[in-house]
Parts: sequence; C-alpha cells; structure tokens
Amino acid sequence: MTIAMDAEALNEFLARDFPQVAGSYRVEAAEPDRLVARLVVSDAHLRPGGTVSGPSIFALADLAIYCAILSRIGPVALAVTTCANVDFMRKPAAGRDLLAECRLLKLGRVLAVADALIFSDGQDEPVARCAMTYSIPPK
Repeated sequence: MTIAMDAEALNEFLARDFPQVAGSYRVEAAEPDRLVARLVVSDAHLRPGGTVSGPSIFALADLAIYCAILSRIGPVALAVTTCANVDFMRKPAAGRDLLAECRLLKLGRVLAVADALIFSDGQDEPVARCAMTYSIPPK
C-alpha cells in the first residue's frame, strides 16, 4: 500500500477545495494502513447540554474517511458518500477535540469501504463508530 497524498498534501487540498472546513478540521496523520483527523471543537459544534453534536461527529467521520480514500487515490474531489452508519456510544468529553482513526477495508475501482472510530482527545474509549461506503468516479 502506498500513499498518494500525505497529511500535508491532504490539508492543502482541503484548504484549497473545501475552505469551509478550514480551521475546524485537519488531517493529523496519513499512513498506508490508517488516517487520523481532528475536529477542533468550538461552540459551533456543541448542542444544548454542552456536548458535541451528532452532526459534528458525523462530519468528522465523513471528512476523515474521505481523506483516507484520497490519501491512497489522490485528489479526486468528486468521490462521494453512498452509505453511512454511525453508532453513538458515549458522550464526548467536554472541552476536548475529537479524533477520528480511520482504516480502509476495501479500495476498489468504483467503491471504497472504510470505518472510523471517534475519540475524545486523550480518552481511550471511542465515542462513536462509523462505517461508510464511497463511490469513486471513473477516471
């Protein structure tokens, strides 16, 4: 397994092609067998009660898995989510960023399947588990 885009290249791609995520999301590590992405949690990501919202957790997982796929195939902006399942397992720790640890389970010509565990920074137990399938456009 080789890397087509490292963490720096992925962050540059996001800043250029998805500026709406700048400042909130970043790729921490892109390795052949895993990718780690961070959500810098702010008030915009909180729901009443002071916990990170489900949509924010979903967005982190979606972005992280997208980047895990791009790390292997290069900058294909039109790869899209076709199926997603999120299990919310516990409340995220207050005042901490979230980390997504992703692995690709299958990378084919037209479909990619991946999963992500979401953790509160510094915590051992995951707050969510996400499984997603992406469609990769033809070249």
